[in-house]
Amino acid sequence: MSKKYVIGIDYGTDSVRCIIVDAANGQEVASSQFQYQRWKSGLYCNPSRNEFRQHPLDYIEGLEYVITDSLKKAGETVRENIKAISIDTTGSTPVAVDESGTPLSLLPAFQDEPDAMFILWKDHSSVNQMMEINTHAKLFDTDYLRYVGGIYSSEWFWSKLLHVLRKNEAVRNACYSWVEHCDWMPFLLTGGKHVSEMKRNVCTAGHKGLWSEEWNGLPPENFFSSLDPVLSDFTSRLYKQTFTADKPAGNLCSVWAEKLGLSKDVIIGIGAMDAHMGAVGGQIAPYYLSKVIGTSTCDILVAPSKEMNGKYVPGICGLVNGSVIPGMIGMEAGQSAFGDIYAWFKNLLAWPLKYILDKSEFPDDSINKIIDKIIPELSDSAAQIPLNEDNELSVDWLNGRRTPDANPLLKGAVTGLMLCTDAPRIFRSLVESTCLGSKAIVDRFIEQGIPVKGIIGIGGIARKSPFVMQMMADVLNMPIKINKSEQTSALGAAMFAATAAGIYEKVENAMDAMGQGFDMEYFPDDEKAKIYAKRYDRYKKLGAYIQLMNGPR
Repeated sequence: MSKKYVIGIDYGTDSVRCIIVDAANGQEVASSQFQYQRWKSGLYCNPSRNEFRQHPLDYIEGLEYVITDSLKKAGETVRENIKAISIDTTGSTPVAVDESGTPLSLLPAFQDEPDAMFILWKDHSSVNQMMEINTHAKLFDTDYLRYVGGIYSSEWFWSKLLHVLRKNEAVRNACYSWVEHCDWMPFLLTGGKHVSEMKRNVCTAGHKGLWSEEWNGLPPENFFSSLDPVLSDFTSRLYKQTFTADKPAGNLCSVWAEKLGLSKDVIIGIGAMDAHMGAVGGQIAPYYLSKVIGTSTCDILVAPSKEMNGKYVPGICGLVNGSVIPGMIGMEAGQSAFGDIYAWFKNLLAWPLKYILDKSEFPDDSINKIIDKIIPELSDSAAQIPLNEDNELSVDWLNGRRTPDANPLLKGAVTGLMLCTDAPRIFRSLVESTCLGSKAIVDRFIEQGIPVKGIIGIGGIARKSPFVMQMMADVLNMPIKINKSEQTSALGAAMFAATAAGIYEKVENAMDAMGQGFDMEYFPDDEKAKIYAKRYDRYKKLGAYIQLMNGPR
């Protein structure tokens, strides 16, 4: 019997990645990666206004490239035995579409209009709308924010929609509906002709869109129309039904079958967010916190639905049945910046290299080589600094706070500076702050009666930075297992693809067969854990002060 292969696609912030794996054991056959060209050039973004937009052409060009490149590497036998494709994306990353489901920025009239493009997860331009939604929700007897932790975020679906519809009349008039990136990609591959045909995933709908089984779908129309008339009747053009990612969205359409050189029999799975599929790829287990650690973090915990018994966790941004594994409640937390903080400090230190050095004496490639060494060298030096209660102390809110208790207005801080403070000492405090921010999430679950039995680390930082991961184990006072896979999100997508194609009955079966296991584990140092517990108390006090200073004037 011929082997069966599946494709997992992982759309990240900077690039899209593809892996082809053997569905029997999850072994990678071929892979490819594509950097978004417009994004790389900084087009359509304005960081000073917290605007981060991505053009759908970056996504389309990337999709075609990584699949065709991977298939070329894999060979004809593999190509002929591809059974399914599933996709994960960042979220909430929605876009305005016309009635056909076409993003407005693919139309000539809006091809260079940022408001007509996908609004990336890290876009915080809708802070005012977020605050309005949170205030408005208190007017209703039903708590429609109950399952998103009680606080709606500027990173999410409705905040962004309201911001764009108010701000841009042309987009408002042309916009028929509003769709998430992870819903649009399967719609594209299956050749959808009308947005009403689009199968929306329960993952983004529940965690970001306020969809809940408790109120039979989205909040009622009057919840939105009374918030702003621009939202009147908008829910009728969205969705009532949602789907788990183990289900098929349809078959590969003829247009894309021809582009990719694949059969129209290939199943396209329902999409979902990257961290949720990544948790599956990283072999999540009930009450183990899966931490996808990259530019930001997304923390996922699952618990059997019957054991939750109506529990919810204030300040944690979602409790959604089936968002990760069908039959389990998926809970999502995370930090708005993690690796981004390290990158910010690297760029700070690199500024003279980029803008002051004489480029004739130091060519760009030499300068870039030096810049690439900054973080590894800082890590080595920071690891040698003795830990004590009086070390420099930082707060990790450089991009606001995602959880617990979302607040994008908060700012970061570095304190305790002295004339002897050097770059490695500041870097150590920044790394510590990201670990302390992780502890705040773990503690919130435990405080609310949700046990955390252990930590699973996945993503680039988890695999490549022993300095960071050992400090996190010490701060959390918990062991951390690191999944062996370099591409856990794409592998998770492949597991869902295999399930959608009927190769496996349940996602859990796909995880057992295709999971790559764990090849590293970090254990806490008892003495350091005691010191970090004291520093965590100081971190909370410093955070409370920052929050007070960032409050209403």
